[in-house]
Amino acid sequence: MRKSKFSPEVRERAVRMVLEHRGEHASQWACIESIAGKIGCTAQTLDNWIKQHERDTGQREGLTSEDARRIKDLERENRELRKANEILKLASAFFAQAELDRRLKS
Repeated sequence: MRKSKFSPEVRERAVRMVLEHRGEHASQWACIESIAGKIGCTAQTLDNWIKQHERDTGQREGLTSEDARRIKDLERENRELRKANEILKLASAFFAQAELDRRLKS
């Protein structure tokens, strides 16, 4: 996920504005376009925020923000553990070879 130039507070406020004012427009998309113009984002971006809000609140199927964060953290931990495991394998092989060389010289 990319870092948004909009703070979580701005995103939450924009979503809340759409939810509160959609009855005042001909369609939800018209409301989204109106509010997106006011906060300086594209209508598609605001629509994506609304869809994520719906996933997070159980109104729509899909990955919640919390689950996405958890998966990202687990993938990072997995990469770190794989690197550490590779380092340990190399160190083990190095020391095993050093021990073998020491015994051959004795």
